[in-house]
Amino acid sequence: MAIYENLTIEKGMYKPGGYGLTQTLEKLDPTENYKGTPLGELDAFQRQLKRFDIKVSGPQSDRVEKFFGTTSSAALFPEYVGRAVRQGMETKNVLKDIVATTTHIDGMDYRSIAYVPNDADIALQRVNEGANITEVNITLQDNLVYLRKRGKMLVASYEAIRFQRLDLFTVMLRQIGANIARTLLKDAVNLIINGDNNANPADTYNTETEGSLVYSDLINLWGEISPYNLNTIIAPTHEVKTLLNLTEMKDSFAGHNFHKTGEMITPLGAKLIHDPDMNSGRIIGLDKNYALELVIAGDVSTEYDKLIDRQLERAAITTICGFNKIIVDAARVLEIN
Repeated sequence: MAIYENLTIEKGMYKPGGYGLTQTLEKLDPTENYKGTPLGELDAFQRQLKRFDIKVSGPQSDRVEKFFGTTSSAALFPEYVGRAVRQGMETKNVLKDIVATTTHIDGMDYRSIAYVPNDADIALQRVNEGANITEVNITLQDNLVYLRKRGKMLVASYEAIRFQRLDLFTVMLRQIGANIARTLLKDAVNLIINGDNNANPADTYNTETEGSLVYSDLINLWGEISPYNLNTIIAPTHEVKTLLNLTEMKDSFAGHNFHKTGEMITPLGAKLIHDPDMNSGRIIGLDKNYALELVIAGDVSTEYDKLIDRQLERAAITTICGFNKIIVDAARVLEIN
């Protein structure tokens, strides 16, 4: 009998800080041991689903109650919930288009580094023989990265969902994840505009004409962010509509790409991200390769003990994240005054 069929799954396999069941199972039953076999396409958690014949998707998906047939299979339920929420976060995740790097930490205290380059740093002056080389100062931020706990409370009795298909239940869990991702974008936008408690709000510029956003304003924004590249623009609903109605957007290859794929790319080559929660009257331009660091304390966390014991009346699903500005000048705000 294969190793995965002999494992006893229990609550203790979930670790504090959102350390998921999959990581624990991978240590006990490494996927690399299954290379070259049909099971090699599954990770340790998916092999457990196969062991208990639990189908979580497709037209033949099982009912929620299938998880609770045995003590071991019940212990798989919180990991299933966490995975479905993460899928929803990834579906609506635009952070990859604005974050330069992601840092995972184990605690709640994290102090990042800061780099404020000047013209001499960027120019890299010629160094004559015996002359001093220009210094580049990288320092610790004055304040800790502010981490926020975001999540939703899953409220449903076991009796209400036990006969529901897992495929349908997954859709609802994905929506929770999508809402968390939307809130994280809101946090990132707020930090770019107002700074991260280290006295570093983004520089702000005004449009040429009061109350109007035109193509020349995008050109000016492109120039202001130099020597960094304007590869991402974040805008609220009203400003996205304005940008999509620009003649240059309609007649350019960017407009053709939007009509064909729905992906919004401006004529300048910058990806356009819609943030419905952002206040109207401004847009953000940034170089995604240098602007932001995403700090994550653990993975998506579920109240696994309640979920295993079928106490679904109030079970929290949370994540703890924060943002840090890496290079302040890599982001600019255009005010439509």
